[in-house]
Amino acid sequence: MKSQSLIIFLVLIQSIFIVPNPGMAQQDPFLPVPIIQSPWADKVASMPHPEYPRPQMTRDKWTNLNGHWEYAILEKGATQPANYDGKILVPFPVESKLSGVGKTVGAQKELWYRRSFDITPDMRRSVLLLHFGAVDWEAEVFVNGKSAGIHRGGYDPFSFDISSLLKPGKSQELVVRVWDPTDEGPQPRGKQVNKPRGIWYTPVTGIWQTVWLETVPATYIAGLKNTPDLDNNQIVVTANVKNGKAGQLLRVRLLEEGKIVAEQNALISDAVKLSIENPKVWSPANPFLYDLEVTVLQGRRELDQVKSYAALRKISMAFDGNGVQRLMLNNEFLFQYGPLDQGWWPDGLYTAPSDEALRFDIEKTREMGFNMIRKHVKVEPARWYYHCDRMGMLVWQDMPNGDHGNVWETRPGIIGRGTERQRSPESESIFKTEWKAIIDANVNFPSIVVWVPFNEAWGQFKTREITEWTQQYDPTRLVNSASGGNFIMEGTKITGDIMDIHNYPDAAMPDPDIFGRDQILVLGEFGGLGLPVEGHTWQEKDNWGYQSFNNKEELLKRYTQLMEALAPMIQKSLSAAVYTQTTDVEVEINGLMTYDRKVIKFPEEALKNLHQKLYDVKIAR
Repeated sequence: MKSQSLIIFLVLIQSIFIVPNPGMAQQDPFLPVPIIQSPWADKVASMPHPEYPRPQMTRDKWTNLNGHWEYAILEKGATQPANYDGKILVPFPVESKLSGVGKTVGAQKELWYRRSFDITPDMRRSVLLLHFGAVDWEAEVFVNGKSAGIHRGGYDPFSFDISSLLKPGKSQELVVRVWDPTDEGPQPRGKQVNKPRGIWYTPVTGIWQTVWLETVPATYIAGLKNTPDLDNNQIVVTANVKNGKAGQLLRVRLLEEGKIVAEQNALISDAVKLSIENPKVWSPANPFLYDLEVTVLQGRRELDQVKSYAALRKISMAFDGNGVQRLMLNNEFLFQYGPLDQGWWPDGLYTAPSDEALRFDIEKTREMGFNMIRKHVKVEPARWYYHCDRMGMLVWQDMPNGDHGNVWETRPGIIGRGTERQRSPESESIFKTEWKAIIDANVNFPSIVVWVPFNEAWGQFKTREITEWTQQYDPTRLVNSASGGNFIMEGTKITGDIMDIHNYPDAAMPDPDIFGRDQILVLGEFGGLGLPVEGHTWQEKDNWGYQSFNNKEELLKRYTQLMEALAPMIQKSLSAAVYTQTTDVEVEINGLMTYDRKVIKFPEEALKNLHQKLYDVKIAR
């Protein structure tokens, strides 16, 4: 490990805090050696994340392509390299320690990947789909030297039918070219910046979720959508069937512990309504999931089948006894309280070291007595939402931000005033395309109850248009148009279902007399209480929180005061709150846990007891 003085010197010169592989012979000289890693980093195998990556639509015939690939970093626009620089461990981003590389790329260069894969005779006889969980940001895929297609978007899954690109023989070549301008481009990029500082973190470039092959028949189910209808005790299922023909049917079965509780057949283009007798409702207290089995039929012959799951739950708004809008789950008020969850890792950056690690943050959040997570300007792999579904964790899903430049007012008493970003047509198109793709990819997860298009006016534009489009596109969820951001005013009416303010460190709420008739009132961020834990920080000094403390006792005392201040606000009009944040992230030390997840800063049972008092607050009926 480099000396402490050299590390500090390099950090001051470069202001870049990127995790490389300390064992690399040709390590980037400008990257400091990491001093922390999570408990799962040493357990990463040669094929990381071996689990089936798409829990909402499973098949048996699939092949995981995670593992060691070749990589090269070339000038932008260069042709496919003849020689590669070394090995990279997919699906960890190239800047991360776990990738085995730890190098930056930047807007003037491109990252190339290469590997071979073997096919079986069955793969050749079937339709062969190549899937990517996520690649940041622009990816062009080549199979045996021919382009399969280009995808733009760092947070949504995509796939290509590569059947026609296979060459004779068993072994096939796969090459991927990636370009990612980070904050030099207008695309959604979340907290990534080329020069990390404060609340802005290390860039993430390239493949950062599972890559996999799947064989399907000529007529196959390419997508599912299941929509809960609690008031009518129904779940409505539709399927996107590729290469379907007249006369083919869709058979949908809903199962409870292996027993069929509802079954319907319909034409493959029709919606299937499954009525449930004695229904079980999904909630944080009882996260019950029904199994789904969807089959394409040609007469009695089964052409294709996928398995999934669904839940019966409803998110809505309604007036309380004082005429204030309230956040309702399954037609009952439930105060929703959870941490701001950024989903970053000291060793994998955007990519958790393992599925166990991915699950850990949710488990700890639940053990601390939170019932909600706000997933902050990042979209997680599908398995993260699957774990939330199983554990009964409500999710507010942010759209990753990008293309900053507008103004946000932060003075006391100023709510919703500022400018909207004047984006280029290309920038607008990029945002709208990826926002729709993110919703499409995650619409089936019952844990997601709120969509959040914008945060704190970061690149906020055409707010009313984006908000109303989201409400119409997915009427089964609520829309928080701009968490802590600018709100489009018409008199006193704002757009969206939720009025959301940010306030640090103390608890606060929107004025119910002004906003409570039209919107649900929410404290979208507060707290940010900081505690650096020696030996568990990203850097040795100059870490920060919104308000810092010297020990756990002082921290818990201040947190208790925040909870005591929240309770009367709930009784008056507050429906939800979000505490900053789940873990420390890079130089931020305001997490409930350290960045490496090795130290829990609060006693879990003490937090659980404090939070239960919030849920017990009675409101006017």
